[in-house]
Amino acid sequence: MNTQILTMLAAGAAAEAPPAWIQFMPLVAMGLIFWFLIIRPQMRRQKQQVAKIAAIKKGDQVLTGGGLVGKVVRVDDEYAEIEIAQGVKVKAVKSTISDIIAPPGSTPAND
Repeated sequence: MNTQILTMLAAGAAAEAPPAWIQFMPLVAMGLIFWFLIIRPQMRRQKQQVAKIAAIKKGDQVLTGGGLVGKVVRVDDEYAEIEIAQGVKVKAVKSTISDIIAPPGSTPAND
């Protein structure tokens, strides 16, 4: 009697098993969530940073990755010459520039 019950349960379990592709759906869902919440926004920020660095021009005030703040004196394809003090110029690789600082008074006050 017990063997009949076990064979019926085994046959029922085999018939009710979902298709194999359904078992991978949670993994696919997690991958999509990871893509839209982490990877895609990071790629967007990286594109904005590259565009910002490519738009550096003479007279911009910049912040380098090393923490130096100065005014851009000359720019070419790979390098930017930055004046960090009067008469003190530094040649920096453009990719090490982390931000362009807006001149004071250019942003409106929060009223």
